[in-house]
Amino acid sequence: MTLLVAGIVIFFGVHSVRIVADDWRTRQIAARGERAWKGLYSLASAVGIVALGWGYGRTLKAPVAVWNPPAWTHPITSALVLVAFVLFAAAYVRGNRIKAKIGHPMAAGVKTWAFAHLLSNGSLGDELLFGAFFVWSILAFAAARRRDRAAGTTYAVGPVSSDIKTVAAGIVAWFVFGFWLHGWLFGVRPL
Repeated sequence: MTLLVAGIVIFFGVHSVRIVADDWRTRQIAARGERAWKGLYSLASAVGIVALGWGYGRTLKAPVAVWNPPAWTHPITSALVLVAFVLFAAAYVRGNRIKAKIGHPMAAGVKTWAFAHLLSNGSLGDELLFGAFFVWSILAFAAARRRDRAAGTTYAVGPVSSDIKTVAAGIVAWFVFGFWLHGWLFGVRPL
């Protein structure tokens, strides 16, 4: 459990700098240069994600039950993860209406994905991992929206084909991940 907690602290600590210390981040980039900042950020993120993943894997070998999710949570989780995958796609497809409306669909997708997993997983390791993602994504989304409002940022809307591509990409990714990759990577076949 210690390794998981350390990974959470490192990974989310790095990813929270812009939330809690944006001015400090800006000064560090100015002093060190963008490439150096990104290099240090990437290195710390990699250390955090490896510790987080390894620690989480260890919790699966001796899970500590916090609660026993009912079976009806599983289809809800699958539906919410589908929404999350569409939001993830919206972060990358230019000109889609989802990004224009939400502004930061990646953070919204992480929030949806984490909440979905909290619904259907009840071990302490699950609660720590998905709970950390959930709390972080709420804070990251709120901070990003505040920055957008302060800067007057808006997101362009393109043709309807952008929306179709976004939804199609999300559905395909959800299908592939749910039917094949999730089982292969994590040993659980959600679909």
